[in-house]
Amino acid sequence: MHALTSLSMVSLLSFGHLSMEWTKSNQIKEHTQNDASITFEPKQPPHIIFILTDDQGFNDIGYHNPDIRTPTLDKLAAEGVKLENYYVQPICTPSRSQLMTGRYQIHTGLQHSIIRPRQPSCLPLDMTTLPQRLQEAGYATHMVGKWHLGFYRKECLPTRRGFHSYFGSLTGSVDYYTYGSCDGPGLCGYDLHEGETVAWGRGGKFSTHLYTQRVRKILSTHHPARQPLFMFLSLQAVHTPLQSPKAYIYPYRGMGNVARRKYAAMVSIVDEAVRNVTYALRKYGYYRNSVLIFSTDNGAQPFTGGSNWPLRGRKGTYWEGGVRGVGFVHSPLLRHRRRVSKALLHITDWYPTLVGLAGGNVSLTEGLDGYNMWPTISEGTESPRREILHNIDPLYQRSSLAPGSGQEAQHVWDTTVQASIRVGDWKLLTGDPGHGDWIPPQVLANFPGSWWNLERNAGGTGKSVWLFNITGDPYERRDMAQQRPDVVDQLLARLAHYNRTAVPVRFPTDDPRANPDRNGGAWVPWVGSDKDELKWNGIYKKGRNKKKKLCKLRSFFNKLNGGIFSGA
Repeated sequence: MHALTSLSMVSLLSFGHLSMEWTKSNQIKEHTQNDASITFEPKQPPHIIFILTDDQGFNDIGYHNPDIRTPTLDKLAAEGVKLENYYVQPICTPSRSQLMTGRYQIHTGLQHSIIRPRQPSCLPLDMTTLPQRLQEAGYATHMVGKWHLGFYRKECLPTRRGFHSYFGSLTGSVDYYTYGSCDGPGLCGYDLHEGETVAWGRGGKFSTHLYTQRVRKILSTHHPARQPLFMFLSLQAVHTPLQSPKAYIYPYRGMGNVARRKYAAMVSIVDEAVRNVTYALRKYGYYRNSVLIFSTDNGAQPFTGGSNWPLRGRKGTYWEGGVRGVGFVHSPLLRHRRRVSKALLHITDWYPTLVGLAGGNVSLTEGLDGYNMWPTISEGTESPRREILHNIDPLYQRSSLAPGSGQEAQHVWDTTVQASIRVGDWKLLTGDPGHGDWIPPQVLANFPGSWWNLERNAGGTGKSVWLFNITGDPYERRDMAQQRPDVVDQLLARLAHYNRTAVPVRFPTDDPRANPDRNGGAWVPWVGSDKDELKWNGIYKKGRNKKKKLCKLRSFFNKLNGGIFSGA
């Protein structure tokens, strides 16, 4: 296992060089091998294409792992800027909320878990979203794909939050062919929407293909020279259920683990989708004045085929495997391309970065937690970001631990509360950060098996504080909490500082009126007016025996395909 870890470290250090070598004979037509400093001056604000994948792990892209076939993504990343110190949130709704608002979860009330299909909750209506700011700057804004930011009222829908058009699914997980979505046994409904109406009769076409087709249609009908475009392609892939046309699975037939084989096939379909989108950008005249951003929303779940190796942890945890994201920027407008950026960057940074690129006024939006990172991305200047608040979840506490758990700084911070923060090179975790496993790639047919057991973090019970030097120890193998109590105290004080700015948690109980059986068989808004709206005040109190695991819905069998869904 130590040999495997060493090999992984060598691979991580060398992947950028290998990817660049691979692309030398395949440069895009507008460039030569030595023109990295040439840029195209835009005649208008650039077209922005943001592609967000779902549950794609750190080890689930070709330039991190050659077993995954992503030639298009590898080429685009090699010719652009790879973001290798880039952070997202460990689950779906929080990442999407931070992208749309530029704010940490503690400032939107979405600190806890995800927005369930039956919860009367959504992205706060009093906050101006990224697409709304881009509309103000003169952009045409379109969204295709997964929303997962609430829909209990029409005011919560994408078309009311800044998008001129929307085509996709509102809940967290749907069948890739039938578009059925469940929130428990017998609580299933159709979830594919065109604007604010249900898009009945569209089943049968794989969702990644369907969404790509819609993006290409929008690109073909818009006039790029007349108006800048913001396209948000929020792919359902590679979230469960593990579904893929058989033709994409065949190249991975050598993988012994069936889940990993299907998952890899779904990643390849994403690569094909990006190839088709970039082809359309060139064909219809967008490319020379465009910025393409590729990002995952959170880490992968290894038990459904994904891999964050050699990072620790998985989706739903605050270990690096849950929050360090795959991401890159590709654009002819970049001043210094074909490089790897180690600048600290967070998903909240896209809001001010993209508004700045659009020529909008970021100062109109108060309370942003993000920074304008375009000079850092494009020119390689020092990152203005020094720290990241991963989250503070006051509803998720380790009841088995006494407050403080022996920490001298317990008067500053209750370390039973689940929280995590990074300041400079240091990362602190308190409470229960989630299962801290190092899970090797799932290549064996009997995974999880002996390999996983060798790396399982069996110790640490009773602990409530961990400290790591992430720059020197990105795999979180050396806990420094005992050696550096001074750093622990400083970071606990930062958590306490942030906590004073937090708003109450929005996590209302399920509303039975949301049941699709009461709404024509589909997931649709069910609250018609303010008088009908369920109100909540302060922090939602969980009942006895209702402890919820972070961003994991109750497991249930989808009656349409027999697969196990996770709604995050």
